[in-house]
Amino acid sequence: MTTTQNQTLTEVVTCEDGLKRSPWAANNPLLEEYYDTEWGVPLYDERDLFELLCLEGFQAGLSWATVLRKRDAFRHAFADFDPDVVATFDEAKVEQLLNDASIIRNRRKIESAINNAKATLELRAEGGLSEFIWSFTPLETPCPVYAEDVPQTSPESCAMSKALRKAGFSFVGPVTCFAMMEALGMVDTHLVGSHRRGRTGIWAPSSRDGQLARQSSES
Repeated sequence: MTTTQNQTLTEVVTCEDGLKRSPWAANNPLLEEYYDTEWGVPLYDERDLFELLCLEGFQAGLSWATVLRKRDAFRHAFADFDPDVVATFDEAKVEQLLNDASIIRNRRKIESAINNAKATLELRAEGGLSEFIWSFTPLETPCPVYAEDVPQTSPESCAMSKALRKAGFSFVGPVTCFAMMEALGMVDTHLVGSHRRGRTGIWAPSSRDGQLARQSSES
């Protein structure tokens, strides 16, 4: 996205603790903790990736804060997101989950999680979910100064979405896949100036980061 002088642009926010964070995670204790300790930290374990895939699907149309508040309940309801167990869920289990007020009660999303568990098991013969997901790591990461600079999709997220659907997964559109790539640190969309920028262990802060940060402070 190209920013212009006529737009109201959103930069990093200096929070009450003095740390600079992306606006979506600012001044909300739950989101700040997630942003500081989890978002953008690489995950490689199959169970962890399956959980993230499911939760990103449940988040569609809702806020991530809503999902985080219900995450422990989701883990309890979905057998700690063990794909071997979730793949065995039957219609009776679906009905039980639809009556569980502690989670997001959406039949299509619940059935998608079960379907995606089965697809995860099928992928093991081809190297597994982790190898599959991480094969879409791009050669470069975005370098956003403003929240408005952060893309919602990328060529890689579109390719991942297409490949996941071909492999039998659902609720895996390009926007959902890009959000997962952000959460995994596969791309670093922490705004320039954020205390978490370049700390994913994959993308180091570049000289361009510094240049953009200077331009931002001088504008």
